[in-house]
Amino acid sequence: MNLSTQKRLAASLLKCSEKRVVFDEQALESIAESITKEDIRQLIKEGVIRKVPVSGISRVRANKRLEQRRKGRQRGSGTRKGTRNARLPHKQAWMNKIRAQRKHLLELREQETISGSDYRNLYRKAKGGFFRSRRHINLFIDEHDMRRKD
Repeated sequence: MNLSTQKRLAASLLKCSEKRVVFDEQALESIAESITKEDIRQLIKEGVIRKVPVSGISRVRANKRLEQRRKGRQRGSGTRKGTRNARLPHKQAWMNKIRAQRKHLLELREQETISGSDYRNLYRKAKGGFFRSRRHINLFIDEHDMRRKD
C-alpha cells in the first residue's frame, strides 16, 4: 500500500518534514482512502496522523562536565587551548592581586592594626610588587612588629 501522497499532504498540513509524520498502524485502510487535504485534516484531528516531536540535544553530559569543572576537575593541560597569559592575562592577575592587597591594607588601617605611616609604607611596597599576597603582607607586618598593641 503506497501512502506517500497522504504522507506528503500531512507533512504540508503539519508544517514539518515527511520523516516526522507518523500514521496509526490500525487505521492504515482509512488513511489510504483519504485523498484530499480535507480528509487528511480530519484524520489529524482524530489523532490517526500525528507528527513526532523534534528531539533536542541533551544537556546532561554538558551539565555533568560543568559540575566537575566547578569542583576544579577537567582543567588539565589536555583541556587547555590558550597560553597561561591568554587564559588569565598578566594585567588581570595583577589587578586582582593589587586590589585585594589594597583592600586588606585599608581594613588594617581602619581597624587601627597598623598606623597611618605604616599603611603608607606598606601601600608603596604593594604598589612596587613587593608582596605576593595578603598573607605575605601579614607575615611582613608580624616580622617587623608593625602591629599595634592595645
